[in-house]
Amino acid sequence: MNLYSIDAGLFKLDGGAMFGVVPKSIWQRTNPADENNLCTWAARLLLIESGDRRILIDTGLGDKQDEKFFSHYQPHGPSLSESLAQHGFHPDDITDVLLTHLHFDHVGGAITQEGEQLVPTFKQAIYWSNQKHWNWAIHPNDREKASFLKENILPIQESGQLKFIAEGERVPFAENIIIRFAYGHTDAMMLPQISYKGRTILYMADLLPSVGHIPLPYVMAYDMFPLQTLKEKNQYLKEALANRYVLFLEHDPLYECCTLQQTEKGIRLGKTFRLNEL
Repeated sequence: MNLYSIDAGLFKLDGGAMFGVVPKSIWQRTNPADENNLCTWAARLLLIESGDRRILIDTGLGDKQDEKFFSHYQPHGPSLSESLAQHGFHPDDITDVLLTHLHFDHVGGAITQEGEQLVPTFKQAIYWSNQKHWNWAIHPNDREKASFLKENILPIQESGQLKFIAEGERVPFAENIIIRFAYGHTDAMMLPQISYKGRTILYMADLLPSVGHIPLPYVMAYDMFPLQTLKEKNQYLKEALANRYVLFLEHDPLYECCTLQQTEKGIRLGKTFRLNEL
């Protein structure tokens, strides 16, 4: 098995929305904001090469939205295809696209516009979601509607490349890969867990966007069920600490991976490092 951290660029989101009830005077120490109160975040993906499968976890924002849309998020940096090429891969090499959830910054790159048509970016891949989250996304509530864009989602189903993962506690997906679930950020978000070089890597998606979110009260205002997030964070962080998990961070602008340590203030950041240092 080989793992590759895939840089799909950077983008900006409101700092207050990213940290919820935590005051700016505190969160700006780890995530300084610009003059518009926007903080920079990564769209960091994971590519797993296992046997004859090349599994991409999430796809970033993509590039098909209009100028007005992108003006709110100011994406910059390398594209997904450029970053794949840096590791010697082409989109047609991807056999599986595992979508943790269907918010635009995770699924936008799954679909490409070719002329007037919206088509899968990864033409040879199976796209994986789960039935519960899919239903949640295509019938969105008013609060979350802006994050679920039909042009990112419906073409996946129309292509015939969509399959669903069964919901469960620890669902087998591929050799050395299981799928965990979390329900606080959005309904039935999937967290891939990978056994690699004698370590366990947990892909945190939006349960833990960055190292700045490790303290329990640091919960995003974007989360649909913040008390559920609080409970899930507590459970996962305790498990990760006890078992020395490596946490892969999708949105941290600086750090790819981290471990945890116990302090007098609770569970806090341990070491940070790059994936290729494992």
